[in-house]
Amino acid sequence: MFNMLRMDLRRLFRTRSFYIILGVTAALLLAVVLLAAAISSPDTLDAIQSQGAEIDEYDRQMAEGIRSMTQLEFIAECIGGGSLLVMAGLGMTLFVHGDFSSGYIKNICFVRPRRWEYVLSKILLAGVYSGVLTALGILVSLTAPLLFGLHPPASPMVRILEYALWSWLLYWAFSLMGLSLAALTRSSVPGLVLTVLAGGGLTTQLLALACRALHWPDLWQYLLSAVVSSQCVPMPDAGQITMILGCSIGWAAVYSLGSLAALERRDI
Repeated sequence: MFNMLRMDLRRLFRTRSFYIILGVTAALLLAVVLLAAAISSPDTLDAIQSQGAEIDEYDRQMAEGIRSMTQLEFIAECIGGGSLLVMAGLGMTLFVHGDFSSGYIKNICFVRPRRWEYVLSKILLAGVYSGVLTALGILVSLTAPLLFGLHPPASPMVRILEYALWSWLLYWAFSLMGLSLAALTRSSVPGLVLTVLAGGGLTTQLLALACRALHWPDLWQYLLSAVVSSQCVPMPDAGQITMILGCSIGWAAVYSLGSLAALERRDI
């Protein structure tokens, strides 16, 4: 199994889509930081107001709030909106689908017929993939503000690492959805579409509407996109940590077992 993981890692770091995902992620985060720097600048607000736009007290309070954010709070604003969920899901979907489209999975399952080894290897690979994206997100969120004139007060490194850990677990679990859908459908389209919809929060909003209309419990709060936005905060309490761990483990188990069942029940 570890030999299979090493092969997957070599293939990952030689795959063009991996570096495209990293590049797009960095570009998105830089755009977020640039926007934050623009709307937090008093000079920018004054210039906009001089052009006839209406700038009220709320806008100036928001600008002041951005300028007073600590490093940890700024990181949470940059990567807590679901963009890294989407990128992790897209990356794993494309990589696993490549196994089917290239015929790699037929060869590897002929040599190693125990398909749980293939699934376990991909689970570990997803952890590496999401870990790289998490590290990139933290790094860009820490360094990019300096390029645009923002200087967030320093936060304890241990707090930043804790936040990175909770975020990474959620991204890891979410990326396994790409594995399960690719294994089930042998296509990249369902995984790509559902990744964008779920990571962007649309499925959470639709489930919330359904729960209110049908008087169900708030099931939407257990979706990973909801956990990222509401529970994975800079200073989580014990209840939030429990929610993060429970949802990460639960969804990872669902996606992993679903992937294994799909591979066992269908010919490759």
